[in-house]
Amino acid sequence: MWPTRMEKARQIAAGLKDFADNHRSLPGVATDAARETLAMQMVASLRRLDYTNIIRRRPNHPDRANPQSTLFDPERGAIWYARAGSLDEAAWLIFLATHFGKHPLTGWQRVKDVYSGLGEGIWTWERVSRNPPAFRAWLRAKQELIGGGFGNHRKYESLNPDSAGGTAEVIESYVAWIGPGRSHAKRFAELVRDGGNDPHRIFDHFYNDMRVTRFGRLGKFDFLALLGRLDLAPISPGSAYLDGATGPLRGARLLFAGDPSSRLKAETLEDWLRELDVQLGVGMQVMEDSLCNWQKSPARFVHFRG
Repeated sequence: MWPTRMEKARQIAAGLKDFADNHRSLPGVATDAARETLAMQMVASLRRLDYTNIIRRRPNHPDRANPQSTLFDPERGAIWYARAGSLDEAAWLIFLATHFGKHPLTGWQRVKDVYSGLGEGIWTWERVSRNPPAFRAWLRAKQELIGGGFGNHRKYESLNPDSAGGTAEVIESYVAWIGPGRSHAKRFAELVRDGGNDPHRIFDHFYNDMRVTRFGRLGKFDFLALLGRLDLAPISPGSAYLDGATGPLRGARLLFAGDPSSRLKAETLEDWLRELDVQLGVGMQVMEDSLCNWQKSPARFVHFRG
C-alpha cells in the first residue's frame, strides 16, 4: 500500500523507536507490529492533509460550488469561493461540510440537498444568516425529502428542526457566533487580533471562543483545522485537544502507558505528544487523527476513511 510512502513510514517507525529508547518509554509500540501500524496510520493522516493541499493548488471548476451539479463538493466549492473573494460562502460551506460530514456510502448528498434547498433556492450564507427562522421552516417542511446521511464524526446528529440540538438550532447558533454583522472576515479578524500572532495560539483562541450547539471538542477541531488547511484563517492546532476526546485520548494512553484505560491525564499526554512531535515532525493534526485510528486496531493497519 502506497509504495511512494513506505520510506516515510520507515522514518516514522524509526523515530518512534529512537524516542522510546532515548527519551520516554512508549510501551504501546514496544513491538515491531504496533510501531509499524502506528507509523502507517500517521502516513495515512499525512496523505489526508496532502490531499487538501493538492486540491487547494489545483484549478477548480465553478460547478464544485454548485449544489445542483454532479460536480458539487463542499471543500472544493469553498476553495472556489475563497478564490472568488467570498470568505463568507467559503467558510459557510466548510461549516456545513463539518456539521453533516461525508457519509461513507452517500458522500456529500446531505450537504448537497440542504445547501441546494432541494432546487427551491440555494441556502447561501446571505440568505440563511438574514433569516434563520425561514431556514427552520423550510427544514420542517422538507426534512423527509433530504437524502444522504451524517458522516462518521457526526453520526449522532439530527435533522429534526424541532429537536434540541437539531440542524436548525446548530445553524442558528453558528449565525449567532459569527455575530450581528454576519461577516466572517470581521469575526475572524477580531479573533486573530485577540488570539495573538502565533497560529497555534490563534487556533486555541478560536477553539475556546467557538460556542456552537453540538460542536464539542471534535466538531470544533475538525472545522477549525480545515479552515486553517484551506487558508481561510491563519490558524493551526498546536495541541491534540485531548481533554474531552475519546479515541485520541485512548490512543495517547495506549501509546504512553500501554493501556488505553490508564488514568494518565490529558494535560500530561499533551506535553508528551509535543515532545514526540519534536522527533517526528508530523504535526498535531496527524497526531490526533492517527492515534484515534491506531487505537482501534493497534497491531494491524486498517485504513479508516471516516
